[in-house]
Amino acid sequence: MELKLMMEKLGAPQTHLGLKNMIKEVDEDFDGKLSFREFLLIFRRAAAGELQEESGLMALARLSEINVSTEGVMGAKDFFEAKAQALSRGSKFEAEIREEKEERKRQDVEKKQRQAAFKQLQSTFCS
Repeated sequence: MELKLMMEKLGAPQTHLGLKNMIKEVDEDFDGKLSFREFLLIFRRAAAGELQEESGLMALARLSEINVSTEGVMGAKDFFEAKAQALSRGSKFEAEIREEKEERKRQDVEKKQRQAAFKQLQSTFCS
């Protein structure tokens, strides 16, 4: 489904059978899905000239690349800056998740310390 949506957004929609054939062409582990490694394999094979010109994978590789000679240096710069920003947003999100997990751990440690202090105080009164 993700591949279908991506191809539609890139302006090269594929049929269900076409999508299955695209996946089959690079599916190394035969699970019927594209892993990140298999996704990258599309571009490696396109660069090596191993994809058929009319295949959906070749269309994907062409739609996902930037040609400096036609776009110019500024176009390429903008393209790569946008990609870098997208990556940094992803890492910022991961950092926020990590901070939340660390905060939960600190709260758990504080809770255990309070419980231990309470039990010690309780044992003083109960003895």
